[in-house]
Amino acid sequence: MLGLNHTFQSQFILLGFSAFPHLQLMFFLLFLLMYLFTLLGNLLIMATIWSERSLHTPMYLFLCALSISEILYTLAIIPRMLADLLSAHHSIPLVACANQMFFSFTFGFTHSFLLTVMGYDRYVAICHPLRYNVLMSPRACACLVAWSWIGGSVMGMVVTTAVFHLTFCGPNEIHHFFCHVPPLLKLACGKNVLVVAKGVGLVCITALLGCCLLILLSYAFIVSTILRIPSAEGRHKAFSTCVSHLTVVVVHYGFASVIYLKPKGPQSLEGDTLMGITYTVLTPFLSPIIFSLRNKELKVAIKKTFLSKLSLQNS
Repeated sequence: MLGLNHTFQSQFILLGFSAFPHLQLMFFLLFLLMYLFTLLGNLLIMATIWSERSLHTPMYLFLCALSISEILYTLAIIPRMLADLLSAHHSIPLVACANQMFFSFTFGFTHSFLLTVMGYDRYVAICHPLRYNVLMSPRACACLVAWSWIGGSVMGMVVTTAVFHLTFCGPNEIHHFFCHVPPLLKLACGKNVLVVAKGVGLVCITALLGCCLLILLSYAFIVSTILRIPSAEGRHKAFSTCVSHLTVVVVHYGFASVIYLKPKGPQSLEGDTLMGITYTVLTPFLSPIIFSLRNKELKVAIKKTFLSKLSLQNS
């Protein structure tokens, strides 16, 4: 990244779980199981969508892209975190720290943009069903997914470049378990630190709030349309297609708001570490569970595709 040769530090020390020395083995086993479940859950969703032709629709294309972004997001953070839990040396080279920040922001914001696109997809499906095939054509869907990835990459590049243009001349201990912006800014010095901190915070909050507002607007139109459906069965069927997406949105933006909109004040290392677990481990862990349990079509397809094959092999 640009500006790396202007720093005094060549590596950092991640202190994330040093506040819990007696619980590190338990944390390792717990997070390893959650990480493996996250990977297997998302791979199961992707394999089901790929093998079941009835799921070759825009909604499930976006869900497949969402699973990919989630796998890559956790891959950028959790393996390193698990290794540090078993190691006595928690150092990370400065270039590796910059790369981790870039990829975590890239895939994290790609996830947010894809959730926004999925909200738009539900809006078109329910509010404009006759124009759905035109508005959500394969070309349009591919463009929406591509722009989500491009937008995430731009966010990752902007944030990482801004932070690593700073000079790090203080202690090299990061009070977190990965290279996150707030603890890194505490190690920077110079006149531009405050400007960068406010700029990065403004960019992240604007992007998250913009996505959240677009999703809320989509659901405002969706609810208005559903309420005009005369039959209770029709209303239930229309809303059931949105439940899994809406639940993931609430979880995703609920934890994100705790991180980015929390009031400023003294925060302990333990508090920062536990709060970081919610959006790096817990949210990706819950996402495949919500989609596989709350989405009836996907749940039926998983049973049809995999459980039936297992039963045939056992018989």
